Amino acid sequence: MRQQKTYTEHRDELLARYPEGRTPGGVLVDDIVQLRLQNTFDTHLDIARAMATVMRADMAAYDADSSKFTQSLGCWSGFHAQQMVKSVRRLRGTAKGTYVYLSGWMVAGLRNRFGHLPDQSMHEKTAVVDLIEEIYVSLRQADEVAMNDLFKDLRAARKAGDKAAEEKTIAAIDSFETHVVPIIADIDAGFGNEHATYLLAKEMIKAGACCLQIENQVSDAKQCGHQDGKVTVPREDFIEKLRACRLAFEELGVNDGVIVARTDSLGAGLTQKVPVSKHSGDLAAGYIKWLKTEPITTKNPIREGELALYRDGEFVKPVRLPNGLFPFKENTGRQRVVEDCIASLTEGGADLLWIETDTPNVDEIAGMVSEIRRVVPDAKLTYNNSPSFNWTLNLRKQVRTQWLAEARIGLDDYPEGAALMSAEFDDTDLGREADARLQRFQADIAARAGVFHNLITLPTFHLTAKSVDELSRGYFGPERMKAYVTTVQREEIRRGVSAVKHQHEVGSDLGDTFKEMVAGERALKAGGHANTMNQFAPE
Repeated sequence: MRQQKTYTEHRDELLARYPEGRTPGGVLVDDIVQLRLQNTFDTHLDIARAMATVMRADMAAYDADSSKFTQSLGCWSGFHAQQMVKSVRRLRGTAKGTYVYLSGWMVAGLRNRFGHLPDQSMHEKTAVVDLIEEIYVSLRQADEVAMNDLFKDLRAARKAGDKAAEEKTIAAIDSFETHVVPIIADIDAGFGNEHATYLLAKEMIKAGACCLQIENQVSDAKQCGHQDGKVTVPREDFIEKLRACRLAFEELGVNDGVIVARTDSLGAGLTQKVPVSKHSGDLAAGYIKWLKTEPITTKNPIREGELALYRDGEFVKPVRLPNGLFPFKENTGRQRVVEDCIASLTEGGADLLWIETDTPNVDEIAGMVSEIRRVVPDAKLTYNNSPSFNWTLNLRKQVRTQWLAEARIGLDDYPEGAALMSAEFDDTDLGREADARLQRFQADIAARAGVFHNLITLPTFHLTAKSVDELSRGYFGPERMKAYVTTVQREEIRRGVSAVKHQHEVGSDLGDTFKEMVAGERALKAGGHANTMNQFAPE
């Protein structure tokens, strides 16, 4: 948030210019103060600079105390992000430690002019920029609406001559906490070469992004992290893209900009090219050593057009698929992940890591992070608490496996495989233990595996699908209007969800205030006695 003067400082400054309390054109000093304070950021680039500082402070707090990890939900519209932040503020009284995750998957699937498409970088580059811009417009409007409500309270206190209420409201104005929070923005694999990555990164930062997440897949072969067929790039190539992101931050004066380097090597078994090694032990050599090769023999000679590598004193052939891609040796993903992460931190200047896994397993992540931290002691991660995991089944399997090893249960006590998903196990010792581990999963992974930021990539996609299904089943079924009232409106009222007053939520009162500022008693206002939103005012 920009360095703000207090309400009194703004008012005194303006009164020095306009001692009559209004401009020559009749604009009230107090109205100018309100508009100044409502505008919490001058530009979205200012947001990027301010939120980068917030993230750095949060990272330092986590280094001192791993219980101070941060969280986000993936949001595919400004409204989703706004409502998430408002909900957190109702729950905690503050949004500190809360971020917005902007998922490339959801941009591709839901914000794409080409239709609903998979997460394969087939959406327009500008769609991500547009969504960042939209999210911050929504969060800034939440600031404006909330500040307008405070100034309404201030005017009411003065009209009633209630000095204590006036001072309390001014204190609330001066201590106002913005709804604007950091965004971790997915730039996929960079949408092209390193120059294309830099150009897109600049646009994302100018839209407000203080943190960019980029992955080490081949840009034109990018796949969702939870799909097959992923192809990684040599580490030098990825480092160049990390540098492109850093240059974009530095050029725009976002000195604390945060880069998340994501590795998909755990599930990626292919590479597109063989990098050139200039000396033993360099980055290229560390990448090439994991390639799957075949010995060159009289029965398997090297043929025209094939490649050969010199390894361990002899020539071998790297296996090459019909599409020209090179597979890695089986079961080498873990080692490649550790090396990717170390290279991204030490050579690429990344700030945070992202290790895409196929199951939510604290021990697995902790083991890899332990190896990374032998080289980079303060290595920190963001972790995708992905909806692609079957969380119930995974956690129940983990408990069953552990309890069998400890001889706490027998093989016949609980079934193996998908049968464990059955609701009949919800209220069993195993089901309760799995749920307890699920509840503390984020705290555990923060404490044991260096996870600074826990996110869920696609929650608002699934929530929207479930909520619309729930309402539709009742509304188009026998319940009709009762379904809407019981599943939506009654819960909004009882939970204090401000969106129940939807006119107010989108700025109707804000508009009325501005009309009064310029038109006084001539203002044609929407919030009069006939406004049906008054039905939701507290009695």
